Amino acid sequence: MNLLIGWSRGIDRFTALLGRGVAWLILVAVLVSAGNAIVRKAFDLSSNAWLELQWYLFGAVFLLAAAWTLQKNEHVRIDVVSSRLGIRTRIWIDLICHTLFLMPFVIMMAWLSWPFFWRSWTTGEQSMNAGGLILWPAKLLVLLGFVVLTFQGVSEIIKAIARLRGDLETPQETEEDHLPPELREHAHMVHEIEEAHQKNEGKSDA
Repeated sequence: MNLLIGWSRGIDRFTALLGRGVAWLILVAVLVSAGNAIVRKAFDLSSNAWLELQWYLFGAVFLLAAAWTLQKNEHVRIDVVSSRLGIRTRIWIDLICHTLFLMPFVIMMAWLSWPFFWRSWTTGEQSMNAGGLILWPAKLLVLLGFVVLTFQGVSEIIKAIARLRGDLETPQETEEDHLPPELREHAHMVHEIEEAHQKNEGKSDA
């Protein structure tokens, strides 16, 4: 089990590194969008290539950061019921759902994405828009996104089994864990503000 846990940690490190890296593409997309708008308004110049580049950048963030989102447990989910359950019950639910629903889906998508990308690569597929970009990089992002998500799904299953076995520490449960997602985030922010206020008061007393 220790070998699997070590493998899981390696996947998590790679996923986090990739997610933080592609997050910067949001800034690049904003700059491209702003630059394209300024040039179009100021000089009456534009190109479909710039518009499609924005789509590529957004797609890269959405697809390549999906695994990091899963790792951080920040993906969209229905917490109305699960937030009221105990931590071990939630781990069981995650284990079952990841095994029966997530993994078959991402494996199937990765499998189907390979010929989807390969045909585009071998034919040099080009955008149908005038001045558009080549399409295989966008289709490669689909393939890579689901491959990375597959590995992260395996990592989540390993961690769930390890926590249920007692081989890995179970995250400590707090009162905030039982709140709905929107209230949980608000409570977390309030908690951080209170901690900062207490630290400032301690420095003032000193």
